[in-house]
Amino acid sequence: MELDEPLSDKEFDELDDFLLSDRCGEESMTMDTLHGYLTALVIGPEQILLGEWLPHVWGPSLNDAPKFKSDKEFERTVGLIARYMNEIAVTLEVAPKEYEPLFCEFEHEGKPLLDGEAWTWGFWEGINLRPQAWEPIWTSNLSTVVRPIYLLGADELEEEEMLLREDPVKRHKLTVEVEAAILEIYRYWLPNRKSAVKTIQRETPKVGRNDLCGCGSGKKFKKCCGAGLAEE
Repeated sequence: MELDEPLSDKEFDELDDFLLSDRCGEESMTMDTLHGYLTALVIGPEQILLGEWLPHVWGPSLNDAPKFKSDKEFERTVGLIARYMNEIAVTLEVAPKEYEPLFCEFEHEGKPLLDGEAWTWGFWEGINLRPQAWEPIWTSNLSTVVRPIYLLGADELEEEEMLLREDPVKRHKLTVEVEAAILEIYRYWLPNRKSAVKTIQRETPKVGRNDLCGCGSGKKFKKCCGAGLAEE
């Protein structure tokens, strides 16, 4: 199973069934929520390692993690999630205009409407892994562009803000605006996105093998504390 292979329909259904099964808790993410969550991780200001973000897929507590039947089942499930995430990343990099959030679609008063509340809640969960790193975008020239994400995804809103998402038509409007914001957010963070792997810088100069040893013996490093170390 290659990481760069998108999920087939069968694999998508397999992961969907697992997340909806009794193996996962009530607060486990569904496929639409997971898609929003992974999108935030892909396009956000900092790369976050799997070991940090994966537990949040199952719920807010470490106790929410499923009891996998075997290491093989764990690797299979996590592999599907990782490929789901990689598919988002590749699409945004190679063909960004083809990226589509996984929104719910339903009929209301005879008209098809979109509801991105679950997807955006997942995206908001991704933001909350690095809230301080995301702060600049809320006061940037994209502040009005990203506001629908806040209105649909945030847990706590003011009463007047709640009115902006109180009915299906208003949520549809916000959902359309959320989709339009994704590429803008992607382009905003892309030039300065920080890696999860930090470069370790020496605070003191590296000791040469012919330099005096720092232990104070008066001997050369290679004849003292550096004895036995391979030549670089």
